[in-house]
Amino acid sequence: MATQRRASIFHGYGATPEDHWFGWLAEHLDRAGFRTDVPALPESQAPAPDRWVAAVAKAVGTPDEGSVVVAHSLGCLAVLRYLASLSAPWRLGHLVLVAGFVDTLPALPVLDGFIGDGTDPAGVREKVASLTVLRSDDDPYVPVEHTDRLAGLLGTTALVVPGAGHFLADEGVTSLPQALEAIV
Repeated sequence: MATQRRASIFHGYGATPEDHWFGWLAEHLDRAGFRTDVPALPESQAPAPDRWVAAVAKAVGTPDEGSVVVAHSLGCLAVLRYLASLSAPWRLGHLVLVAGFVDTLPALPVLDGFIGDGTDPAGVREKVASLTVLRSDDDPYVPVEHTDRLAGLLGTTALVVPGAGHFLADEGVTSLPQALEAIV
């Protein structure tokens, strides 16, 4: 029996499932045959790490080869924490991290408590069939070195989307073809 293809797209700090490029990507993944959801992470203006990881766990469950996870910004950290916590055998078809990081952000000290010591993504990479890390060259919130360091921890190199800022709608990013291309 074929594995059900499913995708979960996770927003970041202060965002909702309706923001930025999430709906655009969900629509395109649905058309490509994925059952796609964009769950709302609780209290995105005042995020709690345990509640966000629990929401990721509920949405993703035990991932398999037919699973796709896409995350933006602080959502990347919640996703990586969840994946790193899994003890049962698991695989993930595609992981796309957009403007991800595991280090505190000078521009957003309010998130220091959530970020804490980040997470150790060791062990995640070998369970992911396809991994893509996207960053911009002019992100006002996440220093490029932070996303590059995350990519390095995951054994890959970040792909640069020039001029995309923090991949926000108010910066003109309402579609993200690079994420779609990484999956389909």
